[in-house]
Amino acid sequence: MTTTAIETTALPAAVTGTEVFIPLNKLKKHPGNARKTPHSEASIEAKAASIHAKGILQNLVVEPELDAEGAATGFYLVSIGEGRRVAQLLRVKRKQIKKTEPIRCVIDTVNDASEISLDENVTREDLSPADQFERFRELAETRGWGAEEIAARFGVTAHVVRQRMRLGAVSPKLMQVYRDGDLTLEQLMAFAIVDDPARQEQVFENLSWNKDASTIRRNLTRMHIAATDRRAIFVGAEAYTEAGGLILRDLFTEDRGGFYEDAALLDRLVIEKLEKIAAEVQTEGWKWTAVHIDYPHGNGLRRTYPHPVALSEDDEAAYVAAQGEYDALTEQYDSAEELPDDVVQRFGELEAEIERIDALRHAYDADEIARGGVFVILSHDGEARIERGFIRAEDEKPETEDGADGEGGCVVDGVRINGDGEIIEDGNRDEDGNAVSALETEEEDTGDAGKPLSDLLIRDLTSHRTLGLRLALGEQPDMALIAVTHALAAQTFYRGVDAACLEIRPTSSFLASHADGIEDTAAGKALADRHAGWAADMPRDVGDLWGLIAGLDHASVMALFAHCASLTVNAVKQPWERKPHAHAAADRLATAVALEMTAHWTPTVSAYLGRVTKAHILAAVREAVSDAAAERIAGLKKTDMADAAEQLLAGTGWLPAVMRTARPAWLAEPQQDGDAFQIAAE
Repeated sequence: MTTTAIETTALPAAVTGTEVFIPLNKLKKHPGNARKTPHSEASIEAKAASIHAKGILQNLVVEPELDAEGAATGFYLVSIGEGRRVAQLLRVKRKQIKKTEPIRCVIDTVNDASEISLDENVTREDLSPADQFERFRELAETRGWGAEEIAARFGVTAHVVRQRMRLGAVSPKLMQVYRDGDLTLEQLMAFAIVDDPARQEQVFENLSWNKDASTIRRNLTRMHIAATDRRAIFVGAEAYTEAGGLILRDLFTEDRGGFYEDAALLDRLVIEKLEKIAAEVQTEGWKWTAVHIDYPHGNGLRRTYPHPVALSEDDEAAYVAAQGEYDALTEQYDSAEELPDDVVQRFGELEAEIERIDALRHAYDADEIARGGVFVILSHDGEARIERGFIRAEDEKPETEDGADGEGGCVVDGVRINGDGEIIEDGNRDEDGNAVSALETEEEDTGDAGKPLSDLLIRDLTSHRTLGLRLALGEQPDMALIAVTHALAAQTFYRGVDAACLEIRPTSSFLASHADGIEDTAAGKALADRHAGWAADMPRDVGDLWGLIAGLDHASVMALFAHCASLTVNAVKQPWERKPHAHAAADRLATAVALEMTAHWTPTVSAYLGRVTKAHILAAVREAVSDAAAERIAGLKKTDMADAAEQLLAGTGWLPAVMRTARPAWLAEPQQDGDAFQIAAE
């Protein structure tokens, strides 16, 4: 074969097989080219990058263009290599070459252009993906090239190069299984999530007939922590990797941050970060702090809450000034579509100042801080949760009884005892323990008005007074609401204090003993926050509680009453209990309050699907999704079925029958005012 260099003014003899260099601007696409669908942009990019790095490795095949009279026009039609021609035009556009760049071509005037163009694309066989993956890995290992350099030489993204290199690092044994057609590319990509060939082979050998990619990924990452876990969110990827931790990244699916390999390291970093926060909190003066990843339910410690305190004159003045300026700015810019930057900044400063001063309206007693402690824990959303005001038993103050006398003792059941619980013998009591001075004797002056009344008479008189109170209270519903709210609040927020005259005894079932981790859920935290908010408003002395409640507006009394009453709700079903009427009442209450459990609970593997039979799982999918969806997962193992069902049920709002709420009538049709009470009573 001869090679001829062609000038733009000189045309070679059209001899088939002649290898010539033709200026790029003298090449055209052959109208008989079999490829009518243009090359993709990605394909042209790849060709341009390859040519830029290595030159044109395969000649173009061309034939001279002839005009209508059969005379040569000076141009050449490209039968084979149109993609390379377009790639070179892209390089011209990028100023990498000139438009007159000589292109090595082979003249062919014998073969039909359409046939050879088709032949080139039909008879070739693409490189096996497995070979491609391994060759990319070898380029990195033998040449020392990074993903970016390889990407530049092949016209693909660095991400694609990393994917191919990761696939090339899969166990040779599994790669051969893939070559043999017994693994799909999706399955191979699932194995590539880890770099340990031995681990890959172990998981492969332990797979059942079900080799679903999600199952493979789950088995490979079973001992790892997802980046969406609260511990990973709290510590952060940067701190974890700086401590020597490795993060597995799935280059082929949305991994939402990957998987943290070292769970022990992650837990240690969580504790260390919590301890730093605890050290800052302890500077407030608390006697102790304790850190936990999970809230220590059932700690048995009494808890105190901050009490309302009066602001200092300076703080009160600062609050009034900040609130006044905030209100003035709000009025000034009420109709503005967009606020100036300095105004936005000022709003932020005023809001921060108002919040700072508001926080000063509640405070713990110095004595409570000196005797109390703080739990610093990790919340469900990956934030530090600080719970103050816990008093250990050894730090409790001795309680003083109402019957304390002036001799260092107190009267209990008619007997005076000292601080150590020992009976004080003073010789002034009869055999029944009554003070002698309280007994009627013939020697006393019967006309002495200062003589105490007898216990029997006091009981008689107060019985009549109790009857009168019952009659009067039953005729005053508003006051009855205050009295009941007082009785509930006194026992809800004050420990061991008999401060209410209504014999109402609220009890609250400890739900954490029935459902592990329930108090760490979003709903559990919301209830705890609501309780803490009310507790902060309670006066220090329970004797002042009545005045507080009586001074509240009606809506606030109702809100406090509702909170206290809500803590007594118990709809837990125990296998040994037989309370059909109570459970029926719980169902009616759920309907009356329009309880929507989908806002608080979802059917996950841990919450439900992993704890029921396969029949229950299929029934849930069938009901929430479709019969076809249930059939697709019917052949899976229990664990795989539960995982698949969790994804299928996500967002459907499906609930087990025991958690469903009958639709209240007032949601279905318009109701008159007060109808909700009628519905609740039906």
